[in-house]
Amino acid sequence: MIFSYDIIVVGGGHAGCEAAHIAAVMGAKTLLVTMDMTKLAQMSCNPAMGGIAKGQIVREIDALGGSSGIITDRSMIQFRMLNRSKGPAMWSPRAQCDRMLFSREWRKLLEQTENLAIWQEEASGIIIEDGVVKGVTTTFGTELRADAVILTNGTFLNGLMHVGFKTMSGGRSGDPASRGLSEQLRELGFEVERLKTGTSARVDGRSVDFSAMTEQKGDDDGRCFSYLHDRVDIKDQRSCYITHTNEKAHGILREGLKFSPLYTGRIKGRGPRYCPSVEDKIVTFADKEAHQLFLEPEGWETNEYYINGFASSLKLETQISALREIKGLENVIIYRPGYAIEYDFFQPTQLKHSLETKRVGGLFFAGQINGTTGYEEAAAQGLVAGINAVQKVRGKDPFILKRDEAYIGVLIDDLVTKGIDEPYRMFTSRAEYRILLRQDNADERLSPMAVELGTAEPGRIERLVEKYRMVDELMVFLKNCSISPEEINGFLKEKDTAEINQKIKAINIATRPQVSLEELLEQIGGSGKLSYAGSVRKTEIIEAAEIKIKYSGYLERERGIAEKIMRLEGLKIPEEINYEELASISTEGRQKLSKIKPDTIGQASRISGVSSSDVSILIMYLGR
Repeated sequence: MIFSYDIIVVGGGHAGCEAAHIAAVMGAKTLLVTMDMTKLAQMSCNPAMGGIAKGQIVREIDALGGSSGIITDRSMIQFRMLNRSKGPAMWSPRAQCDRMLFSREWRKLLEQTENLAIWQEEASGIIIEDGVVKGVTTTFGTELRADAVILTNGTFLNGLMHVGFKTMSGGRSGDPASRGLSEQLRELGFEVERLKTGTSARVDGRSVDFSAMTEQKGDDDGRCFSYLHDRVDIKDQRSCYITHTNEKAHGILREGLKFSPLYTGRIKGRGPRYCPSVEDKIVTFADKEAHQLFLEPEGWETNEYYINGFASSLKLETQISALREIKGLENVIIYRPGYAIEYDFFQPTQLKHSLETKRVGGLFFAGQINGTTGYEEAAAQGLVAGINAVQKVRGKDPFILKRDEAYIGVLIDDLVTKGIDEPYRMFTSRAEYRILLRQDNADERLSPMAVELGTAEPGRIERLVEKYRMVDELMVFLKNCSISPEEINGFLKEKDTAEINQKIKAINIATRPQVSLEELLEQIGGSGKLSYAGSVRKTEIIEAAEIKIKYSGYLERERGIAEKIMRLEGLKIPEEINYEELASISTEGRQKLSKIKPDTIGQASRISGVSSSDVSILIMYLGR
């Protein structure tokens, strides 16, 4: 029996859930194939969403009509806005989630989504006819047909888990690996490599002395991820706790290195540089006497805690002995040990910016299969792949985000242009236009695109229009409101900023770094005169206006730079170009250009090994 769909998504992780949901929302008949319906969007590592740069990605997903932000708001047990002491380009929302509730909410959403069906079985192969994907086959021999297929297999492709010298096949603890797909894709000519990631031991909170640790509470101002929500007040937020490793623990870990699969060569895959295992830390940073650890609660109704910073593949006895030397963990009991996992991935330079493979038409890759790490990066790729699969099936142009439009654009461009040699993780430093790509304005940047794509929920644009109407109203008030020395000098003196000797417009005072706009408005009585005053979005409105006022010069300058550089993105490179004929380009440049086949001069300029002189020669050639 054959079953037919428009889109098939393989894998029920963060990438797969976003891909399947958005494709169905766009009206495509969609099937999500997963090995276990009870573990959709499973938080296999720490139970949190967002963080530095990752929080911006979640807000961008939400602005485009994705669901990670909505599900996070429904399941979060703590919320914090990170980096508030820095400029707004660095502000990053982060939430601790109830891990089980997060997965349940995703399942509830998917089961209630029109045009979406779920099939619980392992996909063992893909059907290809004349270089174009036509569906997938399953382990029970079921044939599932579709015009586009999205693979989001995560760590399951030939996954191999390590605890000391003991190994087990699996995609994560308790789940079998997926076999067959990698081998088939390799036979088709895809470049397949291995990566490694890891996770920490889970501990029983009843065995932890939290009084010996530093408590880290959440914010209490009702902030949230989704632009569809005014605020989310979490009742009885759960705290995280901070402790540190020490020399005694390090000594035990060093002694255990002789049984480490990482340092004895048993693990071949490359691990993440920016989220290293604890054994990596004590070797790479041998001069450090301590490393910070975070104990993160796994949910409302469990005693389970995740130890962020203690990922390990060392043998069980070493892990427990080292943990029991750490302050507050002297009597710790674990639910399960940490482990490393090796898995197959495909160099993302084999993809177009749409995340469709160059080798097989209609076949898309999203998530860790592309060499990334992190729920947020995976979800973003799933969203883009889902949108583009629908665009492909309908014969429409692909949806491509540029580097000056979204962190998601930076993520995908980095992957397909540069490739990876270690698991890719997003940071604010990767985005050259990060002042433009703030977490607060993702709705302004991307929601109009969602309307054009048909992914925006009813009311999303109305909320956006209302937000910026109130922001503009506030800006006009500040530009027109005159303040006398008598009204303001006492306040200015208190803020340790220069007093005035004549009337001045309020907006000139608001530009001063020492002056909070909210406090200024209270001082001059503006709060009662404007429509935002009675809105639950008051904080959001004031912050948006304050960023526009205080950072206007930086924003204009960065926009100007972006516009100049992004002109190169408009210079298309013909698909049929033969780089080997361009002898003036360096040998490495010709090799890299021939392999990656960039779409534009802008993309070519970002390829490692392609020099500025190579780009100049290419521009001159295209000009002729």
